[in-house]
This record gives sequence, C-alpha cells and structure tokens, in this order.
Amino acid sequence: MQWDFLLATLMNLSVNLVYTLVALFVGVKALMLIDDKLMKHISFEQELKNGNVAVAIFASSILIFVALIVTFGFKG
Repeated sequence: MQWDFLLATLMNLSVNLVYTLVALFVGVKALMLIDDKLMKHISFEQELKNGNVAVAIFASSILIFVALIVTFGFKG
C-alpha cells in the first residue's frame, strides 16, 4: 500500500514538474517574442541598462505571471 502511494506521488510530481518547465519555457519565449516582434525599436536590455523603470515593470509583470503559472503547476 505504501509503495502505491509513493509511486503515485512521484508520478504526480513528475507531471507537475514537466508542466512547470514547459510553462516557464513558454513564458520566457513570450517575453522574447514581445521584445523582438512587437517592440522592434525598443530593446528591453538596453532600456534596463539606461534605468527605464517602465520597461522594468513591464518585463517583471510578465515574469510574475509566469511565476504564478509555475506555482499553480506545483499545486496540481
């Protein structure tokens, strides 16, 4: 009985971990796509180096959204 519970727990953990990694990959790719395609004349990295707070808030909000997806991935 204990081995069945342990195996089910490990399977659940692995499925959630895969889901979380995929969500993280998609989120980072979405941020890169927004940077490359939608804002061709604005470089997030250069604006961050120049101290632009609005770009920092925008990029961090997207990454917070990804973190929420990752959190829900672990909760199952």
